[in-house]
Amino acid sequence: MAGRDVPVVDVALPVPLRRCFAYLPPAGDGVTLLPGMRVRVPFGTRRMIGMVMGPGDRAAAKGHRLKRITEVLDEKPLFPEEHLRFLKWASDYYQHPLGEVIFNALPTHLRQGKPATAATVTAWALSAQARDRDPAALARTPRQRAAVEILERAGRPLTGEELESQGISKAVLNRLRQGGWVETAEVEPPAVSLQVPIRTLELNSRQLRAIGAVSASMGRFKPFLLNGVTGSGKTEVYLELMAGVVERRQQALVLVPEIGLTPQFIARVRQRIPDGVVTFHSALSEGERLAAWMEARDGRALVILGTRSAVWLPLARPGLVIVDEEHDPSYKQQDGLRYSARDIAIVRARDAGVPVVLGSATPSMESLHNARSGRYAELRLPERAGGAVPPEVHVVDLRGQEMRGALGHSLIRAMEDVLEAGQQSILFLNRRGYAPMVLCHTCGWFAACRRCEVALTFHRQRNQLLCHHCGLKAPPVKQCGECGSEALLQMGHGTERLAETLAECFPSARILRIDRDSTRTRGAMDRIVETIHAGGADILIGTQMLAKGHHFPKVTLVGIVDADRGLFSADFRAAERMAQLLTQVSGRAGRAEHPGQVLIQTHHPGHPLLRALLDKGYDGFAELTLKERAETDLPPFSYLAMLRAEHLQAEAPKRFLEEARDLLKSRGQVRVFGPMPALMERRAGRYRYQLLLQAGSRAALAEALRPWALRLEELPSARRVRWSLDVDPQEMI
Repeated sequence: MAGRDVPVVDVALPVPLRRCFAYLPPAGDGVTLLPGMRVRVPFGTRRMIGMVMGPGDRAAAKGHRLKRITEVLDEKPLFPEEHLRFLKWASDYYQHPLGEVIFNALPTHLRQGKPATAATVTAWALSAQARDRDPAALARTPRQRAAVEILERAGRPLTGEELESQGISKAVLNRLRQGGWVETAEVEPPAVSLQVPIRTLELNSRQLRAIGAVSASMGRFKPFLLNGVTGSGKTEVYLELMAGVVERRQQALVLVPEIGLTPQFIARVRQRIPDGVVTFHSALSEGERLAAWMEARDGRALVILGTRSAVWLPLARPGLVIVDEEHDPSYKQQDGLRYSARDIAIVRARDAGVPVVLGSATPSMESLHNARSGRYAELRLPERAGGAVPPEVHVVDLRGQEMRGALGHSLIRAMEDVLEAGQQSILFLNRRGYAPMVLCHTCGWFAACRRCEVALTFHRQRNQLLCHHCGLKAPPVKQCGECGSEALLQMGHGTERLAETLAECFPSARILRIDRDSTRTRGAMDRIVETIHAGGADILIGTQMLAKGHHFPKVTLVGIVDADRGLFSADFRAAERMAQLLTQVSGRAGRAEHPGQVLIQTHHPGHPLLRALLDKGYDGFAELTLKERAETDLPPFSYLAMLRAEHLQAEAPKRFLEEARDLLKSRGQVRVFGPMPALMERRAGRYRYQLLLQAGSRAALAEALRPWALRLEELPSARRVRWSLDVDPQEMI
């Protein structure tokens, strides 16, 4: 559309208003404006970057004093019109302002108005002084020596991703830089030479059947649920499908829950597909993210591995979408634009006309329901690959049993046997810190977060009390805040305290703790994984970080220290999350030639959901859970939206939600519950209330939400609270 032919232009801006804004074209002739181009515009007293959406409504703008676009930033659209249509769909479905959705899909450099040109990336090269040194001086640090030799052979700077594909972590490179061996330089992204994928996989009949089914659907949309037990070889299926897509010079988008927890997966992809693989996640620099974004858009990247934000990348030639661990809660964004990357991935595949594969050993109830109702084709991998057998699972009834810290004698004896055999154990405890509560033995007072009114967790290593909900930090208490008594008890067990107990039980054992505290520094997780594979640890203690995507061949025992936490919760999804975590972490045992066993400690061995999981496996648990959800009309048999509001005073969010409820006068098929306090009513000093909407179909819910969301913005009470609308909420707290 030429500027002289269109007197009004619609521009989307990253502001929390659910509409576009009308502007006049820039002054002068010869300026062409197309949808998808960035422009700079005046907005109030500011200058903002916006996105051209198309011609505006001239009649609607009549009588308004319109401002002009001051600058056109792009010579051509950043992405094609079909990608803009997809972003409009996302805005409509999640009832989120279009401008914020669009700018959420851009790298920071493009949001700031910087040129859409190939950015430089950080690369590593041998320093001048390293050329006069003998690599043999690094004999005691084999990974550092290997890095030096790789750079020497390459004869050019290598990017962090190129080195990572050869097993060199950034932590190793940083240590070399400290020693003066290497230095960094900014270079253009390396060209893709499009090497043919290396075929080295041996596949069993079930894997071949799954690959054949998906391959037969190439070129058309079809969703598949790859339901395979842990260790069944789902990754090999992904790799073969990706290789086929690369050979056709198409693109595969592969989503993983957390990039830092899957270094083995990334390394295997790069071994199988030597070229054209990029990653996209928050740990990259802004320059690296821009480079990956442009490589995906322009078609130079053939395999894109990323976390949930990668689902927004424009693709030049999409051929396949894969969502690994599709059940993982990490795929749901919990603030701002509250989208589900898994669900968005399915829509991307549908729009592109390509198959989508959702893989998991513990599929979500939604995906299982879709498979059983015929919406998805289910591909099952019921056995472990390579002849490995499933671990034996035993319940340890802790009632009346003498304990050593959080450990029963049965688990201690099993760990002794594993240590004697020279193998490794994993203990799973999904609570970090030392003690979850500091309690007064005299009057019952406990140290609480003044902003959330929940117990503070004592972290001995930091010598701090910490709130795991808002991050508040406080010095450890010496006496009761109520009665002044010094009889304070540290109640419960976190991973720090469990490590202390294990050190007392097994003084010669090498113990590694894997949680958010121990992996805060960059490269820490890579170093821990290297240590485990090198046999440098006997006992691994960890939170849910241990349950995701790791293959530790020497682990033959998994101990679930506390299986009871997910059995009693007001959130209807808590039991599903518990079953998924227990099944996933149990799958870390016995993945190689040595058989494994799992010991589950519990005070409620007869709990029906736990019994269903243990007696009938995850399938039996899911069958019981789906039956209960159908009887109670909960997802996936209904659809939810949650309107949340918070304020420093409790009355303000409650009043806003009452007015919001009254706006839904014609509710149709939508039921409304509330306003009610959130399960955690006060968090970070703010009172939180919520209004729940429930409908029997997505269409009925969407029909109610569209006009309602626009009217919410107009409520005077909306300006006095923080509020958000969450479609398909995954957390009820």
